[in-house]
Amino acid sequence: MAIVELRVLHALHDGPATTAALAARADLAPDRMRILLQAGAALKLLHQRRGLWHLSARGAAFLTVPGLEAMVRHHGAFYRDLADPVALLKGHDQTELARFWPYVFGAGGATDPEVTALYSGLMADSQGLVAADTLGLFDFSQTRHLMDIGGGTGAFLRAIGTAHPRLRMTLFDLPAVVAGARFGLMTDRITIHPGSFRDDPLPEGPDTISLIRVLYDHADSTVTALLAKVHAALPPGGRILISEPMSGGAQPDPATDVYFALYTMAMQTGRTRSAADIAGLLRAAGFTHVESRPGFRSFVTSVVTATKG
Repeated sequence: MAIVELRVLHALHDGPATTAALAARADLAPDRMRILLQAGAALKLLHQRRGLWHLSARGAAFLTVPGLEAMVRHHGAFYRDLADPVALLKGHDQTELARFWPYVFGAGGATDPEVTALYSGLMADSQGLVAADTLGLFDFSQTRHLMDIGGGTGAFLRAIGTAHPRLRMTLFDLPAVVAGARFGLMTDRITIHPGSFRDDPLPEGPDTISLIRVLYDHADSTVTALLAKVHAALPPGGRILISEPMSGGAQPDPATDVYFALYTMAMQTGRTRSAADIAGLLRAAGFTHVESRPGFRSFVTSVVTATKG
C-alpha cells in the first residue's frame, strides 16, 4: 500500500486528478483507489475538492524530505517480516531486515559492496533530519574535536561541520562503509578512521563523541561494551552525545513505541530504549551529569548527554 500511495503522491504532484484518472494510472479498480485515497486524506497527505484530489502541504513536503521516500520504499522488507507477527515476537527465524542491515553483526557483515552501498545511502539520506534536530538539542560551541562513531559516510559530520566551521572531526566506522565518505572542502578538518567498535580500540583525542542512531541497533551487551570504550577514549570532562528515536518509557510514544520498537525487533539485534534506560547504561559505564532532551519530533530523534568525571 505504501508504494502505491507514493505513486499517488507523485501523480498529484503533477496536478489535481480524479479518482478514475488516478486508478487508471496505478492500474487499480476505482473503488479500490478510493479506499487508498481516503486513507491518504486521513493521513492529511491529500484532500478532495470539487471532485478532484489535491496534494496537501504535508503531502508535498513528504516528497521533498531527503531520504524519506527511500525509507518508505525499503519498508517492504519490514512488512514481510510482519506477515507472521507471532514468529517475529518469538524471534525464532531470521528476518529480512536482519539481512538488509548486515553491519549490525559486526565488520564481517558488511562485506557485500552492493548491500553496503544500499544501506549506507539510506543512512546518509536520513541523517539530514537527525542532524538538524540534534543541532537544536545540543550545544556544539564548546566542542573542539568531535568523533562520530558509526557515522556511515559522514552525513552527520558534514551537517555539524557546516554549522561549526572551526570544529575538528573524526569519522569512525567500518572500512567498507567509510570508503564512501566524501567531505569536499572540509577534508582538512576530517580524520577518517576505519574500524569496528566491536573489535577495535577507539582513537583518543576527541573531547566529544557522538553516537547517532547507533545504540538502538544493538543489544545491551554490545551497548555496554561500547559505552565503556567511549568512556575510556574521552578525556576527563569529555562529553558523550547520544541521538536517536527513544521509547517514551512511562509515557509510551506512538511513533517510537509502536513503530521503532517493532522495527528494531525485526532487526534482531537491538531495541528502542527510553531516555531513562540509556541514562542507566551511561551511569553504569561511569558517566556523570546525565541529561535527556526530548526531541522536537520523536520519530526523528531525541538526545541524551553525559560527562566523563
